[in-house]
Amino acid sequence: MTTVSTSAVPSNAECRATLTDGRTLTITASRRPRANRADVKCTVPNAPAIAEHMQQVVRLARHTEPRLDSRDQVVLSMDITPSATERDWELAAVLADRMVRGLHPARPGMITTAQGHSDAWHTGRVTGAVRTTAPGDGEGTLQITHLGALLGHADPSAAISTVRAWFPLHSGGINDTLGWVEVSVFPLEAPAATEEDSIAVPGLDLTAQQEVKQTLTAARHFDGKGLSRWRSVVRFGQPRFQGGSYQLALVMADRLARGREFVPRGRIIASGCSSAWHAGRVDTVDGRESKLELIFNQVNSGDRVLLPKDWQDHLPPGFAAGLREKGASLACIDKIGMI
Repeated sequence: MTTVSTSAVPSNAECRATLTDGRTLTITASRRPRANRADVKCTVPNAPAIAEHMQQVVRLARHTEPRLDSRDQVVLSMDITPSATERDWELAAVLADRMVRGLHPARPGMITTAQGHSDAWHTGRVTGAVRTTAPGDGEGTLQITHLGALLGHADPSAAISTVRAWFPLHSGGINDTLGWVEVSVFPLEAPAATEEDSIAVPGLDLTAQQEVKQTLTAARHFDGKGLSRWRSVVRFGQPRFQGGSYQLALVMADRLARGREFVPRGRIIASGCSSAWHAGRVDTVDGRESKLELIFNQVNSGDRVLLPKDWQDHLPPGFAAGLREKGASLACIDKIGMI
């Protein structure tokens, strides 16, 4: 196995991007011992929202890296502030992050300029170009559609397993619907030091992120083959919600993505939480009547509906038969892995 010596890894790196008004933006990345700080920190002059977006881009782009090393913190900064709508600096941020960690070549005197953005950084997909000017090598430009192309590799998205599951978003109004949670997993070359470091949950507040990470960590502990083996990205179609009834859908999407469950013909639709995911237990949730009505109205042929065991004796008359008539199946469960 080839490793990068510590002497070959720079403590600082720069990557440039050209803004639409012609100005040159420089993103500087520096590396320092993490010391219980965040893995990535970003600063942009007078633009905290752009800094937060840059942090999310960098974290998601790391998803397709086969090794997870969280010993260092990478700090990224912009020297000028782009407009809120500009995004072609995203690839430059990703490259600066990789350069300072020794994952992308950066020789002394080399100038790297990158233009590109992505709506799916966690898959490694990007539309962009990288231009380098290096002493003795002149100038070269590389057009890329995925991050693997930077090193002449195959598209990394082929190694990513992504699954969605649905859960009822209920607030008692006309906007009630089935929301989705999506889990993408990428196999790690070496075990992660901590499971939570390997899970990214963009778009949620810190409390909700922590709940998602703890749910996945505990549920993977139950199946005995999930811990420390995956990088994971969890995304929600609607990031604004309350309560924990999404948890069963999250756990099922994760188990399907890791090959721990049979894939249904349609969607997995689930409602349930747990105070003991490490034991595989499924607990009941509030809002039973409204959620059952919502599920019944939106279920399609091939869908698999999973509900807490406690709901089984309280289903409306004809509920199960109605689902069967629509071509859907139903299971009321008190434990995952027995579905």
